[in-house]
This record gives sequence, structure tokens and C-alpha cells, in this order.
Amino acid sequence: MIEVEHVHKIYPTRAGDRVVLKDVSFNLDRGEKLGVLGRNGAGKSTLARLVSGAERPTSGRIEQGMSVSWPLAFGGAFQNALTGLDNVRFISRIYKQDYQRNIDFVADFTELGLYLREPVRSYSQGMRARLAFAVSMIIEFDCYLIDEVSAVGDARFHERCEVELFQKRADRAMLIISHDPEYVRKHCGRFAVLHQGDMAFYPDFEQAYDRHLRILHGEP
Repeated sequence: MIEVEHVHKIYPTRAGDRVVLKDVSFNLDRGEKLGVLGRNGAGKSTLARLVSGAERPTSGRIEQGMSVSWPLAFGGAFQNALTGLDNVRFISRIYKQDYQRNIDFVADFTELGLYLREPVRSYSQGMRARLAFAVSMIIEFDCYLIDEVSAVGDARFHERCEVELFQKRADRAMLIISHDPEYVRKHCGRFAVLHQGDMAFYPDFEQAYDRHLRILHGEP
């Protein structure tokens, strides 16, 4: 289980403190899939980074009772000066994985070709996301953090992501962040809306989506 208890996240800015999350609490059990809706800048990606451990909350507690991936569309864990191949080699050593097997999978899945031999700093955002997703698949986690994967790549890449995540790993927990309501509806069993730092939970998708639409239209 992942336990998020009374989490606040504040970023200092020149205009003053920006409160991104206010007293957010929830649990995520094994096998559960929680979808989070929210407008741009609502703090969805910040929440994913906090749950992954890439950032720390300003206050509150996040307890990881199971292994958690980095956000799948987040390439911040890569060493920019290293090539894609070298990053896969490095991560394989950390997790004591078979490097050759991993690189065969990554090369096939990402279809980056010769770019795998280029420094990651030369990659586009989409290329970094492909590499991050493929590397996340070679390491087995109990919980996957999915941050706008559906917005990256072509239809064939989306289909391969669907198979790897929702068919081969259907028994894993997932925290899914997306601007695509249908993606959340299709894959999640729990729903939340993040707005002005507050995270509200709803028993079904229609209630969550209705609240999300009202926020987009500037309604209270």
C-alpha cells in the first residue's frame, strides 16, 4: 500500500509562495488504479513526482509500502551526458538486470535506432518519454505512475503501451494522470480531481468528470 498523509507542497517564487498541494491524503492498494483529473498547472505531475520519491513534500508523509516506478513520461532520472544505451546499462546494473536482454527490449520497443547511441540531452521530449517508458517496463514495479503517456508518440506506440501496462501488468497498482478523460475512464476504478491544491475523490467517473468540466468552465 502507498499511504499519502496530509501532504502539502509549496514552491517559493519571486511573487511569494505558490501552494500546489494542500493537505492531500489517500491510500493506494495493490491492484488499484486511481485516475486524477485536473487542468494544466493543477499539480498533477507534482503529485506523481512526490509519490515516486523524486521530490519531497513540504510537510506530511508519503509511505511506500510497495515498489514504485518513476513517472513513465518523466526522463529526469537519466544522465543527459550519457547515451540511451549507457543509461540502460547503468539502470540495469543498479537493479541487477541482464543488460543485453534489456537493451534488446528497449531498442525494439522505442524504435529509436541510432539515437540510442546519442547523448540523451539531444533527445526530444517524445524520445525521452519513449526511453523512460521502455526502461520502466524492464524493471518490474508493484505500482506504476503514468503521467500523460498517452500524449506521446503515434498510435502504434500507444497500442504497445496499452499491452505492456494494462494487459501484461493488469495486477499492478497505478496512479494515472491524464488530460484525456476517456483514458482515465477506461483504465481506472477510482477517481479524483485536483484543483487549487485540493484533491477531491468521487465514487464514479461521471461525478469526477462533471466536476472537472465545471472547473474548466470557471464555475464554482
